[in-house]
Amino acid sequence: MAEGLVKLEIDGGVARLILDHAPVNALGTGLIAALHRALDGVEQSKDVGVLHLKSALRVFCAGADLAEMRANFIDPKRIDHQIEDIRNIQNVLKRIESLAVVTLAEINGAAMGGGLELALACDLRVVAHEAKLALPETNLGLIPGAGGTQRLTRLVGAAISKRLILGAEILDGRTALELGVAQWAVPRAELAAFADALALRLSQLPRAALAEAKSCIAAVFDPERDGYEEELAATRRLLQSEPETRRRVETFLNKEK
Repeated sequence: MAEGLVKLEIDGGVARLILDHAPVNALGTGLIAALHRALDGVEQSKDVGVLHLKSALRVFCAGADLAEMRANFIDPKRIDHQIEDIRNIQNVLKRIESLAVVTLAEINGAAMGGGLELALACDLRVVAHEAKLALPETNLGLIPGAGGTQRLTRLVGAAISKRLILGAEILDGRTALELGVAQWAVPRAELAAFADALALRLSQLPRAALAEAKSCIAAVFDPERDGYEEELAATRRLLQSEPETRRRVETFLNKEK
């Protein structure tokens, strides 16, 4: 599937969602609509267990569409339009975050502002040493409004989040790994092969177990949910309803015996 702004390639259990909106994969109305259509395709597939998000360009994503932002900015009456544009980014990122598959962001180049917020909506991030990552909105007298203050703080804690957001600090890939913003960092020349191998390995794990584990991890951050009880309920569902779970457990137990 090709949308012009994105490409969706499904190969077995891996869906590759490739951003291809020159020059910088700006998160404007068109790209957001294309992302929603691609996510429809991922959700409709019974086989996909991993969504691998990457860029066809030298940058990962440079953030909001400046042309749309400029049109809103020059007319004070269009502030509400700008808020709705940010809400639209929030909505597509929430959808990525809540997918019942593992989501992996391959960050090859700059991930700035909304681009880093896009990566933060994914479960996993692998970044090139040479990449640049930042939430620099305070330089403009603004804040990261598409979920950055929330997701980054949950990920790395308030102290590091304040360092990066209040200081508008730009990280390279190694520092992003050290601070917990990414889970892996490798040289850019090795990035694609590393990310492909990781996505393939994850796709070979049972999709239902990954979805249940992801849901239980999310319960940690919701005071209305009892994660311990959800673990028990998820284990019951897997044992009762998933033949692959029973097959793997039986094989393991027989081998141990």
